[in-house]
Amino acid sequence: MKALLTTGLILSVLISGFAQTREIYTNPNFKTLAKDHKVLAILPFKTTLQLRPKDVEKNGGPAGVAALEKREGLGVQSAVHSYFLKRKASNDISIDFQDPARTNALLERNAVTYETLSSFTPEELAKILNVDGIVSGTFESTQPMSDGAAIAMTLAVGFGGATNTGKTTISINDGKTGDLLWKYDKTLSRGLGSNTGSIITTIMRKASRQFPYDKDFKE
Repeated sequence: MKALLTTGLILSVLISGFAQTREIYTNPNFKTLAKDHKVLAILPFKTTLQLRPKDVEKNGGPAGVAALEKREGLGVQSAVHSYFLKRKASNDISIDFQDPARTNALLERNAVTYETLSSFTPEELAKILNVDGIVSGTFESTQPMSDGAAIAMTLAVGFGGATNTGKTTISINDGKTGDLLWKYDKTLSRGLGSNTGSIITTIMRKASRQFPYDKDFKE
């Protein structure tokens, strides 16, 4: 019995390790580079949906999937902004965030599309948006979040495996130099049952203690 319990504990730890991994980088010169920062802009996230052939067909083929990925990217952008607003309202963050509607309108006015965002440097985008820094990111998922497939994260998954897996990367670049200030990579497994907002809240909550604009941030 003791051996079985020990084996079970080891398996649980191993499964937990596969279910959630993360890595956070903070530029050692962050305080110097960001000392005058007042406003950051959050870009639409570059989303990649790794769908099965039948799901691609169900969503209108490659063109339909591309439209869905764009919609998901805008959804993540909005959810990240909402999360930061809540933190700002709680006086946890010392920086402001540009409204995504303004960000997207300025991008469109300057002929920057969702598809061409990656061809612009952080410095160019910061100048277009008149902000001090750029928040950008990617999201990879095996199922669309809007279908309810990108859901509550768990510390351990059952032996049947997770129904959906994903990876998100969130980066902040200085608007003047383009230097990477902060980066957060997280790979996770999920079961069914949540929405974009709750997913982003869970992801960001994991990183909050190491978010450099947080008033309680300690190097």
